[in-house]
Amino acid sequence: MEQPVIAEPRTGWMKIILNRPDKLNSLSPALHAGVVAALDAAEGDPTCRAILLTGAGRGFCAGQELGAEVMPGPNGEAPDIRAILNRWNPVVRRIRGMKLPVVCAVNGVAAGAGANLALACDLVLAGKSARFIQAFIKIGLVPDAGGTFFLPRLVGEARAKAMALLGEPVTGEQAEAWGLIYKAVDDAALMDEAEALTAHLALQPTQAIARIKQAFLASGDNDLATQLDLERELQQASGGTEDFREGVRAFQEKRAPVFTGRA
Repeated sequence: MEQPVIAEPRTGWMKIILNRPDKLNSLSPALHAGVVAALDAAEGDPTCRAILLTGAGRGFCAGQELGAEVMPGPNGEAPDIRAILNRWNPVVRRIRGMKLPVVCAVNGVAAGAGANLALACDLVLAGKSARFIQAFIKIGLVPDAGGTFFLPRLVGEARAKAMALLGEPVTGEQAEAWGLIYKAVDDAALMDEAEALTAHLALQPTQAIARIKQAFLASGDNDLATQLDLERELQQASGGTEDFREGVRAFQEKRAPVFTGRA
């Protein structure tokens, strides 16, 4: 039996592959368990300083698997969708809050919760022909897995509502133009570019990256004064790291810095 998720350790980073290509990597309990295990492995490895998330086959993720778990009961009872989201919501929170940078490479379709799982990542690259679809409206549901949070912040309320209410596909090129993702690249170059970007992040000052993520995560709820105070404290902590000292030395010596990621 194929593993629903493959975790491939690389030098300084980890590649996590959703591996249900025959199901367009749709979300299932086994795939959830595999993602959690892979994130555990990445965070537990002191040599891992970045993560790349992608999908096997011709799509990134088609969203929640529409199998028995979401079927109405014999008397028309509603399925326990809350239980499904109680599995996946912690994964979204974890990706947003974890110290390691997470790159996502979207190949093919990213639909429903699969699209929003991608948007939870720190830097999203997509093939130009990739398609982001808020498909929930097509089955009478509401965007979940953070969709109603991410979309208006990334593309504004007008486009966010259009994506949610119409469920129309947005190509990789459109997604870049709208600010939904970081970058769209030629399909054939997607994985090479995503791996190069992840490898680059793995060589950067890891503690500073963690604090940048922390600052951006807090900024949505903070007023300016509170955010300025947070920046001050995060900057002070960053100034005590070996990577800061190395960065200053490298600048003074006119050479490229060699960051270790250590505090």
